[in-house]
Amino acid sequence: MAGNRFRYGQWRGGPDPLAPPYDVRAAVDAVGAEVLNGGSLREALRDLLRRGPQGRGGLDDLAARARRLRRDALRRGDLDGAVTRARALLDQALAAERDELRGRDGDDARFAEAVLDNLPRSTARAVEELSGYQWASDEARQTYQRILDGLRGEVLEQRFAGLRDAARAAADPAVQRQLGEMMRDLNDLLARHARAEDTTDAFAEFMRRHGEFFPEQPKDVDELVDVLARRAAAGERLMRSLSDRQREELAGLMRQSLGEQLAGELSALDAHLQALRPDLNWQRGERVRGDQPLGYGEATGALGEIAELDELLDSLDQEHAGATLDDVDVDAVARTLGRDAADDVRRLRELERELRRQGWVSRDADGLTLSPKALRRLAGTALRRVFADLTAGPRGQHDLRSAGAAGEVSGASRQWEYGDEQPLDVVRTLTRAVRRAGPTVPVQLAVEDFEVVETERRASAAVALCVDLSYSMISQGRWGPMKQTALALSHLVATRFPQDALQIIGFGREALPLTQQELAAVEPDMEQGTNLQHALRLAGRHLRRHPGAEPVVLVVTDGEPTAHLDPEDGEAYFHWPPLPETIEATIREVDKLTRYGATLNLFMLGDDPGLRRFVDAVARRSKGRMFTPDLDDLGEYVVSDYLRARHGRR
Repeated sequence: MAGNRFRYGQWRGGPDPLAPPYDVRAAVDAVGAEVLNGGSLREALRDLLRRGPQGRGGLDDLAARARRLRRDALRRGDLDGAVTRARALLDQALAAERDELRGRDGDDARFAEAVLDNLPRSTARAVEELSGYQWASDEARQTYQRILDGLRGEVLEQRFAGLRDAARAAADPAVQRQLGEMMRDLNDLLARHARAEDTTDAFAEFMRRHGEFFPEQPKDVDELVDVLARRAAAGERLMRSLSDRQREELAGLMRQSLGEQLAGELSALDAHLQALRPDLNWQRGERVRGDQPLGYGEATGALGEIAELDELLDSLDQEHAGATLDDVDVDAVARTLGRDAADDVRRLRELERELRRQGWVSRDADGLTLSPKALRRLAGTALRRVFADLTAGPRGQHDLRSAGAAGEVSGASRQWEYGDEQPLDVVRTLTRAVRRAGPTVPVQLAVEDFEVVETERRASAAVALCVDLSYSMISQGRWGPMKQTALALSHLVATRFPQDALQIIGFGREALPLTQQELAAVEPDMEQGTNLQHALRLAGRHLRRHPGAEPVVLVVTDGEPTAHLDPEDGEAYFHWPPLPETIEATIREVDKLTRYGATLNLFMLGDDPGLRRFVDAVARRSKGRMFTPDLDDLGEYVVSDYLRARHGRR
């Protein structure tokens, strides 16, 4: 409306509505390039996340950092520090007590010295025997009490992070009663939870009464169990990491310091937690070494950190079936590796989610795989590579042996096109030149004047592309060109000639039809055997399903036949060197295809003399042709031959 005024400013309503969608095509192309170069599809997708976009911030970097931290934790100190410190305090107490006794006369002093002289060598047993001892020295009594109070405080503080100044508080009888009450209520709550009872109200009441012991403020029983179970598992792993003697000493000291009631409640709590979280590694010990003696809290802290790093490494490895980046605990990454590492995980998650959301990848039982949309892009890239070679012109590397021609002369002609091999129709060529330039002598010919003899052609073609999947193809660097060629041909047929019927057949010891997706993900056959007979049999079945189409069979192989199907049981039989039975079975399939009228062209990779003799003989027998392309030219040869074959141009 006239007179209205508009003001413009920076958008402040959230994400930019005009921003382009998250572009993941570069990541898809990186995967495709690895596949076209002969790499495994599964490995290429895994490597994308392992290396990260542009080769940085991937799972491998994060895992390497986690492993370094784990190695540092394993060198943190001596796990037996709690017993070592108790021994040192006990020696101080005994020395102070002996000094006091030496200054006293009387039988009581001598008897007390005898008691001290006959204490067991075991620290735990000595502390236990001294529990009823009447100390003559106040300093000795206080030092002895530090053994009990210190270990009790460390144990309780390790289990219940909300217990501040644990050594002092745990020595307070009132606090001990409160601790005992809390642990009884906790064990009752966990027992009800284990019986699958509804504990919603009970949990709320428990947190109201005892929430001060749990600064993490868990939202439900499951979160409470997770917090407590991880700490309890660290304590159990400490015991498993000690020698039998060290374990016995520490257990005895803990019983003495905690007292019968608290020790019993703590043992019941550990049993409940282990039953509720059996997935935690309760039985594993670690070989932690170092010069610094670690107290109970420090030792369990180191082992808890190692356990968390182990879980993190397991999720970063993504090895288990169905693994996704959602399995990685971002909070755990931030705690152990830092905020920048957590940001890397978020970026990788976003990449994986966008790949799935935009339809580039899908997930099956084995993990991520390329979707049909991504396969079309991959195959299109392969076809563009091939056509780039085609438009570059002939390379003079053909090694062709024509043993016949397919298609009869129809009596018609057509204008010459680049790449045509048919003979010129001289009469029609000269007629076009005269009509264009007039009846002059000599006749001036132009490119548009040329016509070639047209051969009989069919409306569509049935093409069977048989590709060798034997191990020698990948060991000799031929896997990538083979896969690129097959993908390019499948894309050409799907997009330019949808009326044609293409079947890709892979063969190793046995043969099998392959879809485009199966072709992209196929791995080399580790079993020995090149079963061309089976591949040609499947090719014949495909051709007969399309009786009105131009029948074409293209074979890409780097080895002579060494396997065939046994006529009695249908099992593949392998033998090297090739048996006469294998050659005869393969030739029978060649003859069947020839009688059907199929064109059989073979693309020989490598220079094996036996393979050359066999391929040359098959080409002559079937009136097909033999090609010996370089690996870089394989796609150009196969696609060009298909284009000629479907038009009946031979």
